[in-house]
Amino acid sequence: MRRLFGTDGVRGLANTYPMTTDVAMRLGKAVAYIFKNERNRNPRILIGKDTRLSCYMLENALAAGICSMGVDVLLVGPMPTPAIAFLTESMRADAGVVISASHNPFQDNGIKIFSHDGFKLPDRVEERIEELMESKSIEKNMPTGKDVGKAYRIDDARGRYIVFAKHTFPKELTLDGLKIVLDCAHGATYKVAPAVFEELGAEVIKIGVDPNGTNINENCGALYPELMQELVKTSGADMGIALDGDGDRVIVVDEKGNVVDGDHIMAICAKQMIEDKKLNYNTVVATVMSNMGLEKALEKMGGRLVRTKVGDRYVVEAMREKGYNFGGEQSGHLIFMDHITTGDGILAALQLLSVMQRTKRPLSELASIMESYPQVLYNVRLSEKKPIEEIPGLSEAQKKFEKKLDGRGRILIRASGTEPVIRVMVEGEDEKEIDEIAKELSNIIEKNAQ
Repeated sequence: MRRLFGTDGVRGLANTYPMTTDVAMRLGKAVAYIFKNERNRNPRILIGKDTRLSCYMLENALAAGICSMGVDVLLVGPMPTPAIAFLTESMRADAGVVISASHNPFQDNGIKIFSHDGFKLPDRVEERIEELMESKSIEKNMPTGKDVGKAYRIDDARGRYIVFAKHTFPKELTLDGLKIVLDCAHGATYKVAPAVFEELGAEVIKIGVDPNGTNINENCGALYPELMQELVKTSGADMGIALDGDGDRVIVVDEKGNVVDGDHIMAICAKQMIEDKKLNYNTVVATVMSNMGLEKALEKMGGRLVRTKVGDRYVVEAMREKGYNFGGEQSGHLIFMDHITTGDGILAALQLLSVMQRTKRPLSELASIMESYPQVLYNVRLSEKKPIEEIPGLSEAQKKFEKKLDGRGRILIRASGTEPVIRVMVEGEDEKEIDEIAKELSNIIEKNAQ
């Protein structure tokens, strides 16, 4: 069982366990040890980060740990998470490390790792890293003298990713004539995202592009689109694009200021891909949290939805296993596997914009392809973690309500992976009915699980 790694790397309050320099150095040593032994040449590991104040100390600790194992470090500075995935593969590095807590507030931080092929590590490799961090065996393999590693700054990394992102946009199209409000969340995309959209021809109104180390995701970005919504309406923009702190997710708003979430973006892009015969097996991969409306919309256009556990890594795993090339999450992690190996907010926005430019239809009209079913979510906090299947009466109640819904809705009950919380999600046609069901299930958990 993994203890440090969650569904998206290691994460926590910076300068407290596990996000300490000591853990970062040991993690760097373990990662270097694994990937040094995997390929027979001078190994190199790439490190990128977002704009959090604590990234400085964690970056140096990671680099020190990696270099101490005789592995060189390539430092690229603040860059989006998907850019690290791309650069790791493009530069033939042995691994890539991202220091970021994504959409979390600035005081948190995290570390996630990509293999040399640009994909996130599978659970078994993360388990092996944790074993090595606790083992003394690494200390016996530390080099000395001229065999220790070196660290290099890669000055053109930003330009490499900008060129890559632009090349995913159809060559016959431009963004000429489009006005876009772009919110970079004072995060890792604050320089690359404006450059991508402006160089393709858009007029860009920029917000969230002045990071100071403590303002990342602060009332801005994908989690807080309110300012962007208002600017879209007052400026007469064609759309708004909000990225999160590390740039791997995107939420957009239409020309009227209405939020268009990841499910709607998937429906829009899937339709275009089906028409162009570019959607493998006419299948989209999403998590159990995606709205039933997406499933219904795909069925109407001749496609289908495959669901996975919550977490974009599980979406990617299903895509790789079955050969699917498009998937994502309602939260805005969207994976276009024909272009990149992980969620990329900039790239996803470009694919959406290509549909708008091809069809010459406003985003509000395109988004009407899918009607969302009402969803209610209750979080029940327990005194300690308890398996769902051990809660008396819960399974029977869930089956009873599922029979009552009779295909008009669905129920999802799952335990949080990081805290003693059980999440109850009910979705269906009648908002009052599903709210009553969710409350009753939550009451059963509160009464019987303590």
